[in-house]
Amino acid sequence: MKRFAYSLTHTTTYRYPVSVPLSHHLLALRPRNLANQVCEFHELEITPEPVSLESHLDYYGNHCAFLTVEGAHNELLVSAKSRIALSMPFVPDPGETPSWENARSQVLTDRSERGLEALEFSFDSPLIPTTAPLAEFASESFHPGRPIMEAAIELNARIFEEFTFDPAATDVSTPVSEVFENRRGVCQDFAHLLIGCLRAVGVPARYVSGYLETDPPPNSPKLIGSDASHAWVSFWCPGVGWIDLDPTNNCIPSMRHVIVGWGRDYGDVCPLRGIIHGSGSHELIVGVDLAAIGPVGS
Repeated sequence: MKRFAYSLTHTTTYRYPVSVPLSHHLLALRPRNLANQVCEFHELEITPEPVSLESHLDYYGNHCAFLTVEGAHNELLVSAKSRIALSMPFVPDPGETPSWENARSQVLTDRSERGLEALEFSFDSPLIPTTAPLAEFASESFHPGRPIMEAAIELNARIFEEFTFDPAATDVSTPVSEVFENRRGVCQDFAHLLIGCLRAVGVPARYVSGYLETDPPPNSPKLIGSDASHAWVSFWCPGVGWIDLDPTNNCIPSMRHVIVGWGRDYGDVCPLRGIIHGSGSHELIVGVDLAAIGPVGS
């Protein structure tokens, strides 16, 4: 199986107006190992050096790290470096997938481990309440008897075509209802929107956090740190498994998408969050560089 390797650096800098005596941070920065993705190397460089750094798997199997920094500091730098090898994921023929009604029914009756896992992603989550407007929007693609993947791909495309990418329109706290009404947002918003629409018609869907290799404008060099964290969606298809869709780019993720983790919504897989004692504000600077290394293996 042919694989393609990438190097990934995600750097986060916190700057505080006054010294901070103590801070705690939870990181979700290590890419997962999957059938088509292997994290061959991962390390954290943290300044100032934490007094404790513990790694664990969260409820969804994502790699997380919890760190504590003690002693007065005006800046915290966290740099995560990884090497990942990707191969092409399996993508079924959309027309050969079961009807969405049949798929929805199977989720409700499947008591296998994978079936119960999928069922958990059918319900509302803290950042994604299902609503009648979302169900109505989704129903324009989910016609009676239609194969589930055909319907989901069309819904994905409609979000791409009808909504405008606008970083100034939202922030991490903007509700899905506002994104839906204003038709503007970023990848996090469009992922939440697609998930809300799918769950509103009974299709399990989860939020995927990761990275996407991007291309610079024509005739321009790629700038180091110009990439960013990305978000997309997986929906459950009985007999196939989880199928990824990227509404921000209207595509099926393949060998340019690196998966870090998944959860019910952004709140479950935020790359870095923290509790800071002694400072009322901070400046946050994030830089991401996902660079292609080249083919590996055979």
